[in-house]
Amino acid sequence: MTEFDAATAAVQAALDAGARYADARVMHRRYESMTARNGDVEELTQDESIGIGVRALVGASWGFHAVPDLSDAAARDAGRRATRTAMASARVPGPSVDLVPVQAVTASWASGCQIDPLGVPLSDKGDLLVDATRTMAEHGADLAEGLYQIWDTAKWFVSSEGHRIDQRIRECGGGISATSIGDGETQRRSWPSYRGQYGTTGWELVESLDLAAHAAQIAEESRALLTAPPCPAGETDLILGGEQLALQIHESVGHAIELDRILGWEAAFAGTSWLDLAQLGSLRYGSELMNITIDPTIPGALGSFGFDDEGSPAVKRDAVRDGRWVGVLAGRDSAAMASLDYGGSVRADGWARLPMVRMTNVGLEPGPHTLEEIIAATDDGVLMDLNRSWSIDDKRLNFQFGCEVGWEIKKGRRGRMLRNPTYTGIGPLFWRSMDMLSSETVSWGTPNCGKGQPGQVGHTGHPAAPARFRNVRVGVSA
Repeated sequence: MTEFDAATAAVQAALDAGARYADARVMHRRYESMTARNGDVEELTQDESIGIGVRALVGASWGFHAVPDLSDAAARDAGRRATRTAMASARVPGPSVDLVPVQAVTASWASGCQIDPLGVPLSDKGDLLVDATRTMAEHGADLAEGLYQIWDTAKWFVSSEGHRIDQRIRECGGGISATSIGDGETQRRSWPSYRGQYGTTGWELVESLDLAAHAAQIAEESRALLTAPPCPAGETDLILGGEQLALQIHESVGHAIELDRILGWEAAFAGTSWLDLAQLGSLRYGSELMNITIDPTIPGALGSFGFDDEGSPAVKRDAVRDGRWVGVLAGRDSAAMASLDYGGSVRADGWARLPMVRMTNVGLEPGPHTLEEIIAATDDGVLMDLNRSWSIDDKRLNFQFGCEVGWEIKKGRRGRMLRNPTYTGIGPLFWRSMDMLSSETVSWGTPNCGKGQPGQVGHTGHPAAPARFRNVRVGVSA
């Protein structure tokens, strides 16, 4: 049987068992990662899995079943079991479940890839990490680490409405970090961010990071941080680098606009959201410079695809426009419940997991400034970059973040390096204080977004550039 044959058999079996709607996803994923430490390869991981996951809708209830077997008998049994699960759940009364209409299509899609990352010799990939970590150790790092990760995923999707879609998504990335240990103090510097940069692209992304060329500098900066003055405490103007702003978007915007959280469906584990659907279209989320898009069509960004796991095509939408909240991340069922006319943001991290609302590429559109212009316009402030820690409440409202490094800004010039920089705020108040935004946008990739029960790891993208926020509380008072 082909993958499409297995998915078609599963869907038909679910319908024959009593489902009013069913879909099936066959997924074949290959994964490879390597880590190196202090000039030696430490670990190589290579995994491969294939299976089929089936969803069935009965009344107001979903059922799901998955098996690592694409035979006709196993696929049909999975379809029947998904329907039986939905029937058991449907015995408990609940609100009706409709699905936002989506045109059924037959289509193929593949992410761009110039150099097949799994085709690059292991020796070449190992040499890259070994050389970079050895250089960091030679320049003072007590712990020099490097890694890369590769995912090569093929999907086949069939629905009872007529969808027949196959996709191939290749993702990869990597990074390095240097840790220095002093008297009661540990400091880390990373490139290009902690755990690296990732995208839906080939090995050319890793080559473009030029890890070896940055190894010496980040090692020296990690050691210099040991004796740098601490970040002062108080209210000041805060300039965030693009990598840190990407995480700020992820935590205080991306998760907050997930419709399943807003509806309370994730309250038992992931939490809810401070947003109220009654304010969609009117709530001022941030300043007029704040334009956030939901865009899975960005070439090479980590949250890009051709179709989500419900067969909805990738479409760019506004989440925040001119500072006002106007859009959400949604699936076909949650959108219908909220009286919206779009889904498009539902994915699962594997064939054995139920698809759920996930971030795609959620990011800021570019502003009119440059980082140097922002620094020059700041009389007194702190520049912070590269995330080191994060904490945010379960409504995605109150937050505190720590960064790897800070720099004092005085009279428009970058000054002393600062250690242990932190800042805290309340989401909408923070975003409303943004008054300068750079045009130097990078689509940062986050390959470790956790959500769901059982837990799933999502891959998301966040276009971001440096920005300034006024009167932000920074540092920790003694």
